[in-house]
Amino acid sequence: MATGTLYGVGVGPGDPELMTLKAARLIGSCPIVAYFAKRGRQGHARRIVDGHIGPDSRELRLEYPFTTEVPVDDPHYPRELSAFYSRSAEEVAAELDAGRDVAVICEGDPFFYGSFMYLFDRLSKVYPTEIVPGISGMHGCWAQAKTPICHGDDVFSVLPGTMDGALLTERLKGSDAAVIMKIGRNLEKVRTALAEAGLLDRAIYVEQGTMAGERVEKLADLAHAPAPYFSLILVPGRQGLR
Repeated sequence: MATGTLYGVGVGPGDPELMTLKAARLIGSCPIVAYFAKRGRQGHARRIVDGHIGPDSRELRLEYPFTTEVPVDDPHYPRELSAFYSRSAEEVAAELDAGRDVAVICEGDPFFYGSFMYLFDRLSKVYPTEIVPGISGMHGCWAQAKTPICHGDDVFSVLPGTMDGALLTERLKGSDAAVIMKIGRNLEKVRTALAEAGLLDRAIYVEQGTMAGERVEKLADLAHAPAPYFSLILVPGRQGLR
């Protein structure tokens, strides 16, 4: 019997209207809709697609082993996450082996800082696999902030706030435009790096971009810390008009 097809489906940054037509069609037609979520929470991707899952579809919830943020240098972190992704891949493979297509829904884009990549690594060489790209969180945020991010020959960098502060400063100095992700408890370190790179006055903080509770303001004016999970910082290039 032929196996099912694995679909990695990007569902966009949060606003359900920013999901593509192809994503909506697959979510409504696939017999299995899988998604990652923290214990006790609905899951961001699942919340975005609420109302789009077909009446005959079955949901496959893949629940993370951690309920709070764990430092990436904790020796338990990579070991337990690797085991979790292997178990999740086995659950998805069981559905594919039974001939059922599986749509793994992903906030943003499946290949941009997403957990789907770990399923892709384990399954794509064995099962037919298709990727449906989605609008990433940073695209949604700079649209909501009405901030052109780069143009011409601008060098654009995407940087994680978890990196070493000195290295972050160095990378920022070598970029004309940047997006800094994974802010959370790293907000003050990121603010310091931007100041040392001479970019603090250009930095824009966006929280819950395209979602309820959205907040956009200059980072220099932001008082609170830490930042919530769905937040990032934009450093626009495009200095001056043509």
